[in-house]
Amino acid sequence: MPTRILTAEISHETNTFNFRPTELENFHNRFLLAGPDAIAARGNANTELAGVLDCARRQDWEVNHVISAAAGPGGRVSDHAFDSLCAPLLEAAGTEQWDGVLLILHGAMVTASHDDGEGEILRRLRAIIGPDLPVAVTLDPHANVSPAMCDLAQILVSYTTYPHVDLRATGLRTTELLGRAIRGEIRPRTLRAHRPMLEEANGGRTDMGPMIERQAQARAAEARPGVYAISINGAFPCADIAEVGPTALITAETGMIGAQDIIEGIADDIWEHRNQPLNTYLTVTEAADIAASWANDGGPLIIADYADNPGSGAYGDATALLGAMLDHEITDACFGPLIDPQIAAQLQTENIGATVTVPLGGKTAPDYGGGPLEVTGTVIWRGDGMVTGSGPILGGLQRSFGPTAVLRVAGIDILIVSIAHQILDLQQFETFGINPRTTRVVALKSMQHFRAAFAPIAGRIIVCDSGALCTLNYRSLNYQNVPRPIYPLDDMP
Repeated sequence: MPTRILTAEISHETNTFNFRPTELENFHNRFLLAGPDAIAARGNANTELAGVLDCARRQDWEVNHVISAAAGPGGRVSDHAFDSLCAPLLEAAGTEQWDGVLLILHGAMVTASHDDGEGEILRRLRAIIGPDLPVAVTLDPHANVSPAMCDLAQILVSYTTYPHVDLRATGLRTTELLGRAIRGEIRPRTLRAHRPMLEEANGGRTDMGPMIERQAQARAAEARPGVYAISINGAFPCADIAEVGPTALITAETGMIGAQDIIEGIADDIWEHRNQPLNTYLTVTEAADIAASWANDGGPLIIADYADNPGSGAYGDATALLGAMLDHEITDACFGPLIDPQIAAQLQTENIGATVTVPLGGKTAPDYGGGPLEVTGTVIWRGDGMVTGSGPILGGLQRSFGPTAVLRVAGIDILIVSIAHQILDLQQFETFGINPRTTRVVALKSMQHFRAAFAPIAGRIIVCDSGALCTLNYRSLNYQNVPRPIYPLDDMP
């Protein structure tokens, strides 16, 4: 009989400071697909699932993929949504015999009842399949990896890049390790090293800085006998939970002497570089000052608002940066996305070319990044916000912004959407008639991921902190549950 593998994809990055719960509807807004539909939509793109299937085809395995589900980062996942997403996996685990299980998870899910969402998935699974069946897990390197996750899955492997461009490769190598465990060639176990920090100083950035050398050291260590994978996780700091923070993981042969020492050295290096950020975070006024004098030398000026990044669970409707750009009379510019379902819906009823005055953005939490702006502009695009990506991260994948409009206000084309997504791909502007390649100033809401598609066209990239929900000023947030002392909330030796 062929090797039989059970697979499932359940992914969420939870910002516990976001007061809106994440419901099943939010998963439908990104993707919530039964197995065959998931394979059709995601099985030949830069996804972990594609890597799993690549390996399975080579080894003639039988794969039963039961669900692919992901929602945009947001508040705690409701118990109803969590139970509904786990149900197909747990039902299949209990009704058939499997040689192994592979789970595509994020690593930073928090639910209404469980601060360690992935740990809870694994606990429920183990209650059905028992303690010994090989289980492998792929993770985003912004995972907050708990000891329970390491105890309940023999194999944990994170992507090695940020921006994340190696998803398919990670799925492939994780599945190959699972196959070796199934055949009895290896007896893997994953160990963890952790430091008392909210996140690595640069959020795990791998395009420059110390993470390049750390990843090189990890790849070199993987050449040692008995070492199968080393994962370095920058963590997700917008989670007020006990097990937040950067980790180094090693999946190695059970009982290997010195395995823990390898990752403790990596964790020490993360700690020692805690005061060395690569980015300089400008105020919105400073960013607008630079934009006002930008001459489009070698390409557009890219301004990234890290603090209002929907990809980290911010509300995406902060107006501080847009307001500063308008105050500085910046023209030949675009801005997006501005998440405002009310205005996006209203503009669907307007004619192209119509002049409208609307209260834009800032409706969710005005204290975080600014309240509504009263603007007058011209409707230049409206309709359905479906996008098919073409870049390194979203290439071939679809995302929907929901009802979408573009409003031109004083020389700035503002992309107004209904469903929150960060900007990852040029098509997220180009689909709606905005050409970021030729626009003088491109202001976008994203954190690091935008670089994969926008760095090649940029004349210069600057980043700012608008004071929105994902502000880098962590002391302004009301942390209650993280262990103290912890850096940078506390002064630590």
